Amino acid sequence: MKQRLALLALIILFLTGCQKSNDSTPVATTDTWPAMAAGYTIYEVNVRQFTPEGTFNAFAKDLPRLKDLGVDMLWFMPIHPIGEKNRKEPLGSYYSVKDYKGVNPEFGTAEDFKNLVNKAHELGMSVIMDWVPNHSSYDNVWITEHPEFYVRDKDGNIMHEADWTDIALLDHTNPGTRAAMIDALKYWVTEFDIDGFRCDHAGHEIPLYFWEEVRNELDPIKDLLWLAEWDGARMHLTFDLTYAWELLHITEDVAVGKKTADDVASWIDRDMKEYGRKPFRMTMITNHDENSWSGTMFEKYGDGHKTFATFIFTAYGIPMIYSGQEAGLAKRLKFFEKDNISWKDSLNLQPFYKQLTTLKEENPALWAGEFGGQPIRINSGPDVYAFKRTKDTNMVIGVLNFTGKPAELKLSDASVEGTYSDYFTGKEYSLKASESLKLDPWQYLVFVKK
Repeated sequence: MKQRLALLALIILFLTGCQKSNDSTPVATTDTWPAMAAGYTIYEVNVRQFTPEGTFNAFAKDLPRLKDLGVDMLWFMPIHPIGEKNRKEPLGSYYSVKDYKGVNPEFGTAEDFKNLVNKAHELGMSVIMDWVPNHSSYDNVWITEHPEFYVRDKDGNIMHEADWTDIALLDHTNPGTRAAMIDALKYWVTEFDIDGFRCDHAGHEIPLYFWEEVRNELDPIKDLLWLAEWDGARMHLTFDLTYAWELLHITEDVAVGKKTADDVASWIDRDMKEYGRKPFRMTMITNHDENSWSGTMFEKYGDGHKTFATFIFTAYGIPMIYSGQEAGLAKRLKFFEKDNISWKDSLNLQPFYKQLTTLKEENPALWAGEFGGQPIRINSGPDVYAFKRTKDTNMVIGVLNFTGKPAELKLSDASVEGTYSDYFTGKEYSLKASESLKLDPWQYLVFVKK
């Protein structure tokens, strides 16, 4: 009897030791997507504007610097030949694709791009391509060889979106269109060893069954990462990552006083309710569209740009850096012509962003989706957004003053009381529910506990 009781006690002890909380599982140790990307930083590459040469070979020289910056994944804007018919301005839009299996000769050759991908892989960086499934140029070979691939109006004219007069809208209800697009996608995987795709306008007029067919055809070839330039939980039926577009625009409004920290907290809560914990959401404060058409990060965030950059790296999702952001890109890059990024800007943010990428990588609490800790707000009030995220023994606390005026942190969660050192400055701060912590305009603090 005693032996049975002892055995039962050992079994109970073993089972108790195996139990883990929701914040303890799963762990992103697999070698498959999307788990591998949980702690990643994505970098958007604008080849045309990156160097004076605007070529793959010229960009390749920066790979070691980007690796040192902490970049894990390179997302290349479209590298295909650009349509000449109905072209906008001298060089045209990257998103007006003339040949889905071709390389823009302004950027170099197919061999140049293949060598670039290989060099990135050697440095431990993944490479995803920008893919344009929604439309092609008007001089794409499909226009004449497969006119049935395109959407037409009642008069039989090929349609385009909005004022995008340089693009022809594709019809993905046509099985032939889908088959041709899938064939082109396969080409880049099999011939160039691409690691995934950022899919432009992924939910606009494109049936979800197209993406199901894409995954069915490409998944057996290689494990790939799929990023949709689209919001909507349904996209995660076929995609690993989606854009957190609404969050970007909320932070822009917060920066100019139109919205508050309460709106940010409410959005995160709503997003998790709609999407759940598993989907990865890509966060940003700028990208090629925002920079060219809406304004630089300085125009949008002013002196608070570091505060909001810290927010996207710590509070939620997978962060993205746009070309030149780490150099303090302070101009709107022209979209249809050559307009070099200045790498000699006085405001060089490379050390700051390196701190952020390191912080993200080294703290599982900050990883994306179910692999990180759930963000829980620990304060109240419209000016300051403070949160905690916990994963196993790792806890990260963020305190962000979202205003250009002095503010106070009023702690509402006594469980985080204690003395901490700020990740950026090393300065000590005391958190107490009974005392407010005074913050400077746009001040950002991050406390790490392991």
